[in-house]
Amino acid sequence: MKAFTPLSIVLAALNVVGVVWSAPITFNTALPVHEGGMVWREQFIYDKNSRDSSPANRDMKVSGLVSVLGYGVTRDVALFGMLPYLDKRLDMDRGGQRVTRSDQGIGDLTLFGRYTAYQSDVPGRTFRVSPFLGVKAPTGRDNAQDGLGRLPSPIQPGTGSWDALGGVVATYQTLAYQIDSQLSYNANREANGFRFGNVAKLDASFQYRLWPRTLGSGVPAFLYGVLEANLVRVEKNRIGGVDDPNSGGTTLFLSPGLQYVTQKWILEAGIQVPVVQNLNGIALKNNYIFSTGFRVNF
Repeated sequence: MKAFTPLSIVLAALNVVGVVWSAPITFNTALPVHEGGMVWREQFIYDKNSRDSSPANRDMKVSGLVSVLGYGVTRDVALFGMLPYLDKRLDMDRGGQRVTRSDQGIGDLTLFGRYTAYQSDVPGRTFRVSPFLGVKAPTGRDNAQDGLGRLPSPIQPGTGSWDALGGVVATYQTLAYQIDSQLSYNANREANGFRFGNVAKLDASFQYRLWPRTLGSGVPAFLYGVLEANLVRVEKNRIGGVDDPNSGGTTLFLSPGLQYVTQKWILEAGIQVPVVQNLNGIALKNNYIFSTGFRVNF
């Protein structure tokens, strides 16, 4: 059973001065938020996990509404906050009957800053490299119970721990397409005798303008096709200081999507499909992660 971390899906901070360009759906971009400007992103996420090799026949579903707000402090520095509302449900066979364990509520708040360390601009294209660093605060409930007792940690809306995250993202943008790549790491701490495994990710995204094929004056909007790859390595969870042999592993997602882009906002949708899952023991495998939402630039 894995931890649901919407951060990896909603860190797509976005935009250049006065214009919203295409951007990755499942991770960050190096394009800046203009000084004094704000970015608001709202995203619905549905994560289904039912590929279970154990006799428990587990089926876990997580849906959530994730809110992200970004602020351009300077031309090179931007600050972001992310807060999810999560609904988690686990159905499984136990003692000869089907049982359901679930909870919902506000999750953990994530705050991070991003700095444009390098940029190269020429007519019609730009290249930027931006490291980012942040912290996740335990704002979500982590002690929920039901008739069977305290809920397992992956079902709780919050983790109860203060965790750190960081990485670097690079963006190459032209008038017709954009390429983004990101390397990130989440270092998790223990709470309530449980620690989620640390997470390392390598992401890549290619966004291509499908319409209009030729740029001209008076074009109000653009349609982009998006194809992304997400390589995720999760360490084993620890329970009472001991590694859980049925947790962690490596997953490779391919993520097609579409974006409708205007001068001030984006509508988008995408789906992450696991093409490789090399998990430990009987860890529950993912079916897909669907996301849709909008972004607005102020």
